[in-house]
Amino acid sequence: MSNYNFYGCDTVELARKYGTPLYVVSEDHIKERCREIREDFLGKYEKTMAVYASKAFLTKEMARIIKREGIGMDVVSGGELYTAIQADFPMEKIIFHGNNKTREEIELAVKYGVGRIVVDNFYELDLIEEIGKKYNKKMNILFRITPGVDSHTHKFIQTGQIDSKFGIPLNENIVHRAIEKAMKSEHIELKGFHFHVGSQLHENESHVKAVRILVDLMKEVKEELGFVTKELNTGGGYGIHYNGDGKRKPLSFFTDAIMKELEERCKENNLERPLVIIEPGRWTVGEAGITLYTIGSIKEIPGVRTYVGVDGGMPDNPRPALYGAKYEGIIANKADKEKTKIVTMAGKCCESGDILIWDLKVPEIESGDILAVLATGAYNYSMASNYNRIPKPAVVMLNEGKDRLIVKRETYDDILKNEI
Repeated sequence: MSNYNFYGCDTVELARKYGTPLYVVSEDHIKERCREIREDFLGKYEKTMAVYASKAFLTKEMARIIKREGIGMDVVSGGELYTAIQADFPMEKIIFHGNNKTREEIELAVKYGVGRIVVDNFYELDLIEEIGKKYNKKMNILFRITPGVDSHTHKFIQTGQIDSKFGIPLNENIVHRAIEKAMKSEHIELKGFHFHVGSQLHENESHVKAVRILVDLMKEVKEELGFVTKELNTGGGYGIHYNGDGKRKPLSFFTDAIMKELEERCKENNLERPLVIIEPGRWTVGEAGITLYTIGSIKEIPGVRTYVGVDGGMPDNPRPALYGAKYEGIIANKADKEKTKIVTMAGKCCESGDILIWDLKVPEIESGDILAVLATGAYNYSMASNYNRIPKPAVVMLNEGKDRLIVKRETYDDILKNEI
């Protein structure tokens, strides 16, 4: 009987060594994606920059890997920025996002000199001006623009439509006023614009449409305000393979289409093509991760369903409950056995919605078997909680067939440590 092997490591042995639930992440996979970014985008086109969207998965060790790979990083909170600082990540390669950054977060960004702040609103613009004056610094910014593009993805992860909490709407009175305000500032250097059309996308039409809209804006503000766009951040959102989705597309499927449209439109409008930034997050790390669980209870309801309980669930992976995400799974210690049954993998929380996988084909299973859930590298560890006071799992990183612990398993005392 053979066990499920993930990037050169026996997953059953990993479960035995570190316990379950257990996040397992492959550095080999991450490096493969970073190499693809360098070869098919950074090395292929001049005036380009790539940053890893750290909200997908961030630890100090992940920041160190991205640093070694020569890729930048985007952060969306003081906590993510502080993690980058503690990992000695180069601040000039940081892009700071967020629709409601606090004064403390902006002060941290200004103090440490992040490369760019993506500005979402006038409130934030005033804060950067005020804090920049305090530290006598001039901060590079991009305006996040809402391009009015609807993408084919779950409504919770659409971001580019007109009705969005993100970005400055494409209203001439608002956009022009923001640009004029930035151009007059002593402590702000407006570099250009940013857009993000959504997440988990398997088509490139939304990116192409957004580029077209942004080039029109670039032409308009050059002619009417004298502002020359030096940078265009096209976001990320490139999809990966989950159950029911197509295979992860190569980076070039998105970036070649973006660059072709941008270069043609700039040439048509007599504009110099700006530096182009991309922000792949999930695409970089999603399929690099799996989660291992130990099977406990097995409850068969004749003629209805068999529920198989595991020792994790919603706290370590809220995505199925949050927006119906669908995962694939393997019984790791019976990987080569014929799959003869259909079961539902249920989490251990006191919630009817705590279901990891509906209707999974499995061999004959028993308590103590190990379940491996695939493609959990993105938005699992980063969204984990202590719901029902369940400690967060450990995280193990794999590289060239060797494993190392990068995040310790939480204890009950860890959950209580800030309580008085």
